[in-house]
Amino acid sequence: MRAFNKRMGFWFSAGVAIILALSGCGGAASNSAPTADTTAASPVQTPPGGESANQGSTSSPVTIENNGRTLAFAEAPKRAVSLSQHTTEIMLALGLADKMVGTAYLDDQILPELQEAYAKIPVLSKQYPSKEVLLSVEPDFVYAGWKSAYTDKAVGTVEDLEKMGVQAYLQQSSNMTAPGLEDVYADIEKIGRIFRVEPRANELIERMKNEIGQITDRLKDVGQPIPVFVYDNGEDKPYTAANNYMTKLIALAGGKNIFDDIPKGWTSVSWEEVVARKPEVIVVVDYGDKTVEQKRNLLLTKKELAELPAIKNNRLIVLPLSAASEGVRAPIALKTLAEGLYPEKF
Repeated sequence: MRAFNKRMGFWFSAGVAIILALSGCGGAASNSAPTADTTAASPVQTPPGGESANQGSTSSPVTIENNGRTLAFAEAPKRAVSLSQHTTEIMLALGLADKMVGTAYLDDQILPELQEAYAKIPVLSKQYPSKEVLLSVEPDFVYAGWKSAYTDKAVGTVEDLEKMGVQAYLQQSSNMTAPGLEDVYADIEKIGRIFRVEPRANELIERMKNEIGQITDRLKDVGQPIPVFVYDNGEDKPYTAANNYMTKLIALAGGKNIFDDIPKGWTSVSWEEVVARKPEVIVVVDYGDKTVEQKRNLLLTKKELAELPAIKNNRLIVLPLSAASEGVRAPIALKTLAEGLYPEKF
């Protein structure tokens, strides 16, 4: 898998936990993705005054610590490029569309409330653009979710980009051990500072916290956490979440990742280990070459899994990769998990 460094397109129905039945689920110069329906509450709203991010006009220098590097911004970037869906959505949720000259690597459907702004931004590539394509739009700032973006096989190293006058920010919460919601908020706050839209960033963070609080309030009396297995991919050996962001979301939703004792973000395990830990619910990560229906069939027809409580009771929750990434969809992801684990509470 992995998961989060291999991105493939897939459709998203935001905020819907699918239990007992699963279904399968730009180099372009323009952007025209269709709109998806959503039943989950979203923390993202159109910023006051529309898309314009002119709220921060201060010329005071800003210094940011980012993954062991110090980035200094004499002024807010004017020509930004986002290189992953969750970083794109953070930019758009902060009303920064008019500061963006390109985007890339869409996992699935952009949040409906951000679609209009997104459609106006050029899609440079379905996956990572080449360095040449990136530089063709003359960016002064690039914002990636995953380390894989900043390699010679993608847009180039951060050192190479800086030599060409391009500041490179890497989503810290997506590239650390066991990140939590506070780490996601810290990234949003830093982007707000860089673009001089701190009030807007603070407002977004507060909305996310309020949405999450409303969900967790319903789970106060759920008792013993439900054992959960995260299935990402793999036939001979499953690839699963260990001690990572999804594990934190599962815990908030009243569950317990059965492999949270492994000191890695993602890891391969054996099916025998899965059986031994007796998960009562399986979270299926929706992305990649295999459809949800294919993943469902694999799990439901594997003989060694037949006696698992999750399989016997057909308790499978679909979580799109975009919701499982460290971004503005945290309330949507949490609600999806909580509804799947405790449907009686919603």
